[in-house]
Amino acid sequence: MENTKQDFELADILSDQAAVFLQQHNLCPEQLKAYKAITQCRTAALGGHVDYCDNCGYVRQSYNSCRNRHCPKCQFVKKEQWVDKLTANLLPVKHFHVVFTIPGCLHKLFYINQSKAYSMLFKAAGKALIQCAANPVFINAQVGAVAILHTWGQTLVYHPHIHMIIPAGGLSEDQMEWIPARKNFFLPVRALSAVFRGILCRLVEQAVIDQEIKLPEEELDFSSIKKQCYQKKWVVYCEKPFSSANNLIRYLGNYTHRVAISNHRIIDYRDGKVIFSFKDYKSSGLSRNMTLEAGEFIRRFMQHILPCGFYKIRYFGFMAMCNMKLKLQSCFDLIDKVAFLPVLEGLTSMEVWQRITGSDFLHCPKCNTGIMKPHIVQDATQFKSD
Repeated sequence: MENTKQDFELADILSDQAAVFLQQHNLCPEQLKAYKAITQCRTAALGGHVDYCDNCGYVRQSYNSCRNRHCPKCQFVKKEQWVDKLTANLLPVKHFHVVFTIPGCLHKLFYINQSKAYSMLFKAAGKALIQCAANPVFINAQVGAVAILHTWGQTLVYHPHIHMIIPAGGLSEDQMEWIPARKNFFLPVRALSAVFRGILCRLVEQAVIDQEIKLPEEELDFSSIKKQCYQKKWVVYCEKPFSSANNLIRYLGNYTHRVAISNHRIIDYRDGKVIFSFKDYKSSGLSRNMTLEAGEFIRRFMQHILPCGFYKIRYFGFMAMCNMKLKLQSCFDLIDKVAFLPVLEGLTSMEVWQRITGSDFLHCPKCNTGIMKPHIVQDATQFKSD
């Protein structure tokens, strides 16, 4: 579990290298905010609270969390609440996992225009999916999907891509019939790749013409980048459908609120070098270790801080927010199934933690009788050390 203390954490590395790294690199405001939040998370800098047992007087001290969405220690409860809410809207059918990636020739353009470029990536992936699924040669149905943006590869390199979770089927044009996809086949990835490439290139080109995005300094116009795009093989990858709803939910929990690197992947930090584990997908997903200079490790991590207010999870087709009440409900009716009610909705973070872990955090660990009552402490530097 991510909340378990590791020998070496991302916050330790950022704190230790702060003076040197921040002097050598010019970070944007959102990157600086994330850097500061992660280093201060669960420290005296953010204050804390003291819980008193109402029976025996036992005192428990706790530091406050930063709650930054890029902090590897602050995503557990948010992830569980989101997955619980989404599970209530997932159709009880098989789901496919489709990944949309872009070639390296677009990486620099995307990085200097992140907010606009990532939005176009979402739009192109969603349009390509809906357009191909509506083709009578393929499914000939209105489909739905939940899409998640990741900007990193396993070694923290810049690699923007979209993960989509797609129900295996869709609504007929008149919305009177549920049309299931084939058993282990959703859409031909070659056709999906070609449509995705065409839509994204058209969106980017128009954004350049309208001066909504900037080209890299070495590019005079979009034509040379566009030429490279059509010379490259675009990859849309489709996995076999999930075998059960539990596997799908477990997968969503692992992917949705993931940050670029979790603490449990950091193996060692010493002599200014960071050793971390990664999956080598070129070798069947074998686990390997990589060593980077601390400055390079932090630079790679900071590439993946998203623009302020940017939503990295979006919905399409009958799963879009505007269609949930009518089209999604029609899907449940047509397959004669009922939706599950979310069990974590309306609960506090403490109550969510208690329900998931099974541990009663409010129960006094000393006398096993009393209830821990909170008391806010602004100046946590006065906490007694254990």
